[in-house]
Amino acid sequence: MKILMVCLGNICRSPLAEGILKNKALQAGLNWTVESAGTNGYHNGEPPHQMSIKVGLQNGIDISGQRSRQFVAADFEKYDIIYAMAKDVVDDMKWIAKDKFEPEKVALILNELYPGANKCVPDPWSGPEKGYHETYKLIEQACEKIVLREVGK
Repeated sequence: MKILMVCLGNICRSPLAEGILKNKALQAGLNWTVESAGTNGYHNGEPPHQMSIKVGLQNGIDISGQRSRQFVAADFEKYDIIYAMAKDVVDDMKWIAKDKFEPEKVALILNELYPGANKCVPDPWSGPEKGYHETYKLIEQACEKIVLREVGK
């Protein structure tokens, strides 16, 4: 399975989601490709935010080698599922992909925890470290559900 995690800048939420799901899939023996991207492209080529790196390392996950890239329409051809961190990210994906947008491949990641609630992962970018820990916890719980569903098949 090929999975893409998407947020706005690909430096806070989606790099954590990539690292967390990769780790959980590996531990479960799943041969998944997990990557991440951002819709705005402002941070292309940059590493994740220092607080995302710090929180990841505190939880045993090193995301420091990741580099931000922009989401592109061709991602719909490459990935089986694309998890968005927020509703505005889905809107941006629709705008970027135009007629290549495939709604059946897109899901809000927190719908894994709260089915149909369409909740957004809070963006910790401009806030204190506490927000990064809260974001990590939400993403970690959602990724756990994703892996457990697959293992239970």
